[in-house]
Amino acid sequence: MKCHVCGEALEPVVTDLPFKLSDRTIVVIRDLPVLQCRSCPEYLFEDAVMSRVAEILERTGDEAELEVVKFAA
Repeated sequence: MKCHVCGEALEPVVTDLPFKLSDRTIVVIRDLPVLQCRSCPEYLFEDAVMSRVAEILERTGDEAELEVVKFAA
């Protein structure tokens, strides 16, 4: 697969990414599989990964300011 920004190849990597849910809540998902561009900071989620990320983020309560969750497929 090619990067839609620069055209370079995307390669599968595992990384940690933050998701800002509100002004007060940030969720960091650890060990998240993404497709990362070799030349620029662009990345993509595969559909199954994005579905799982959505499930994780839906479970996060508003009372948390910072939550760290390990991705498990």
